[in-house]
Amino acid sequence: MVHAQFDSTARETLAAQAVDAKIRKNLSWKQIADASGLSVAFTTAAVLGQHPLPEQSAKAVAELLGLDDDAAMLLQAVPTRGSIPGGIPTDPTIYRFYEMLQVYGTTLKALVHEEFGDGVISAINFKLDVKKVADPDGGERAVITLDGKYLPTKPF
Repeated sequence: MVHAQFDSTARETLAAQAVDAKIRKNLSWKQIADASGLSVAFTTAAVLGQHPLPEQSAKAVAELLGLDDDAAMLLQAVPTRGSIPGGIPTDPTIYRFYEMLQVYGTTLKALVHEEFGDGVISAINFKLDVKKVADPDGGERAVITLDGKYLPTKPF
């Protein structure tokens, strides 16, 4: 089963341990990639916490780096991606979308990855619909539909 992380702390810690092991063992990213059976770019990104590795690749990388079974398992989890911090929007409408993602972003990520596997919902091949509907309790509600093509991540 594919598992997803909701906090980057564990992967950041593992990335630091992996880089320390790489330095101690005087290994190159190419040598680590050769052990994984995947490309240098994908493997490096995975070890640095931006991609999950397939099971055999994760075990091989962990063994090469002298990391334990827990590390090998963590290398297989779909990480919380992103390594560049951003600012908080100030426009009230945009901020509310930000707030929604703060509250439900990890839930959406977990459900998407469990249903589809590792990948993204395209913002390029995408449809957006906004409707105003009556609220049975009075007032109005906004119904927002985000319809994006699912694009699986492919190791290379």
